[in-house]
Amino acid sequence: MLDIHPEVKEALDAGKPVVALESTIISHGMPYPQNVETALQVEQIIREEGAVPATIAMIGGRCKAGLSKEEIEYFGKKGTAIAKASRRDLGVLAARGEDGATTVTTTMIIAHMAGIRVFATGGIGGVHRGAETSFDISADLEELAQTPVCVVCAGAKAILDLALTLEYLETHGVPVIGYGTEELPAFYSRHSGLRVDYRMDTPQEIAKAFAMQQTLGFRGGMLVTNPIPEEYAMDGKGIDAAIEQALQEAEEKGIKGKETTPFLLAKIKDITGGDSLDSNIRLVYNNARLAAGIAKAL
Repeated sequence: MLDIHPEVKEALDAGKPVVALESTIISHGMPYPQNVETALQVEQIIREEGAVPATIAMIGGRCKAGLSKEEIEYFGKKGTAIAKASRRDLGVLAARGEDGATTVTTTMIIAHMAGIRVFATGGIGGVHRGAETSFDISADLEELAQTPVCVVCAGAKAILDLALTLEYLETHGVPVIGYGTEELPAFYSRHSGLRVDYRMDTPQEIAKAFAMQQTLGFRGGMLVTNPIPEEYAMDGKGIDAAIEQALQEAEEKGIKGKETTPFLLAKIKDITGGDSLDSNIRLVYNNARLAAGIAKAL
């Protein structure tokens, strides 16, 4: 059920560093052609840093570890017509021979199948605001607890309840690392007022901790939170106001479940005049560089 791109397979067989990338950001994260341009640029950054990129997806019911430029273009053009595939969806999509854009969860699953240990994304899912009544908690957190992949992100998406997300990760034994910071980044901004478990200042330190976690036989992953570069960070109060406005509109329209995050991110982009999308792209680039460094150190 797994097709590994020749470039990725050659790298894995030779023990070279490989970094996984998700495909939901292409099909559901931004409009065409910006989505394709961003995806190809992220791959280029990873190559420039001395690692091999492996964009993950499901195409025609097959798990793919590494996509061609043509396949990335296909995902970008088809956009939201491609199913957003979480853990619950992969078996059904495979049985039907359909396409699936992989979330953080399914990117981790397929990366682990292929033997890829490091994954760069924008922000992970988490505990949604109001989860005490809705029980809306991302499958990303459960996957981090059971799949041994080092996930590099800019924190959980700012639309979430960040404090509860940290509590959930602690309960499930997932170490949360702050790269160069003791504070959890808040995706669009660098500050949340919440502390991570450990601060680490080099890719080598992170790689050693992740390797030791594997050596000790722990089955789960590690979450590395990498603050957005200062020059691209957004004002905390301004983005909080945009999030509150988007949340209110989502509630009024009855947006729920897996449609929530794409709706909120699109609405925040509109409210901020596109600034949030620019920040999103820059933080993904930043995470790709760090992930490549960790993969090389491993």
